[in-house]
Amino acid sequence: MKNITLLSVILLTACSINVNAQNGFSELIKSGPADATRLFDAYSSPLFKGFGVGMNSGWNNTAKTNGKLKFELRITASGAFVPSSNKNFDVTKIGLSNHLRVAPGNQVTSPTIAGGNNRSTLEVYNDNNQKVDEFRLPAGKLSVMPAPQVQLTIGLIKNTDLALRGMPPINLGNDIGKVWMFGFGLKHNIMADLQGAGIPTPFDLALAFGFSRMRMDVPLDVQPEGNAQPLPGNTNNDFSNQHAQGRFNNFQIQALISKKFSKVTPFFSLGYNTSKTAITVTGNYPITTQTAAGQDFYETFTNPVSINKLYLNGLRADLGFQVDLSFFRIFGSYTAAQYQSVNAGIGFGF
Repeated sequence: MKNITLLSVILLTACSINVNAQNGFSELIKSGPADATRLFDAYSSPLFKGFGVGMNSGWNNTAKTNGKLKFELRITASGAFVPSSNKNFDVTKIGLSNHLRVAPGNQVTSPTIAGGNNRSTLEVYNDNNQKVDEFRLPAGKLSVMPAPQVQLTIGLIKNTDLALRGMPPINLGNDIGKVWMFGFGLKHNIMADLQGAGIPTPFDLALAFGFSRMRMDVPLDVQPEGNAQPLPGNTNNDFSNQHAQGRFNNFQIQALISKKFSKVTPFFSLGYNTSKTAITVTGNYPITTQTAAGQDFYETFTNPVSINKLYLNGLRADLGFQVDLSFFRIFGSYTAAQYQSVNAGIGFGF
């Protein structure tokens, strides 16, 4: 079970981080499909959690709505901080098969994507208990998980805003692949309803929700290692259509309270958010499973990795501000959720 050098999936590239599809993440796995999935999940989990917190950020920085047919364009970015408990994982506790074993003299813990460089080496054995390879798990890449947002908010009738997020399919090259995203949200200012009925209110109070989905399609190119030959009867040797595909669904609902003081509006919100990640590696992949008389032989596995998991599911609280400078606005906020994060950006309102 040698060399399924897969998976640099991930939307870090969409956040302006250069991750090559055949390096870094792609060197994560040299095992069969089941072990590949477990290792990828354990290594990448902080990325998916942090990205989910970030993608659910920046929807609102005030409970006040824009007013009918007024709009605002905002550009913000979030950074989620990975706690120390999520910077390493125990190789022996993620359900790996007996085909993968920690090499003698190596520690059983290895860094996640948010960890350091103190990596473990795993040995690969086939069904006959024959060692066919060994490889080092990847090092950490970063401990702050970024997420960008571009959003257009339009004032509707009855103190309600419609927010839209989107990015058309963009091909960022073979090393990154194709990325696209859409999202929408609604916010309704309850206090403005009371003001319209002639009841004075000292602050704004709103209910809001937002949903966004990002998709990625990263081309891969995994060929038989060295001089490896197909096993007898292994006829599926077309490796030309390899892709890592990702879908990231993010949802949040929140109650916001804010009050404007001159040009500054502080706000606080309490809500609930989720983030679900679906990763599939499609195509045919050669995995060396036998070595005899100095010759390696590979077996072809089709669509070997599939992850569909709710990585983020819980309460969140946001504290921040908005500064209004005529049509120009500045935003900033702090989030306490499964991961702590910060969000900042600028906006233009008309």
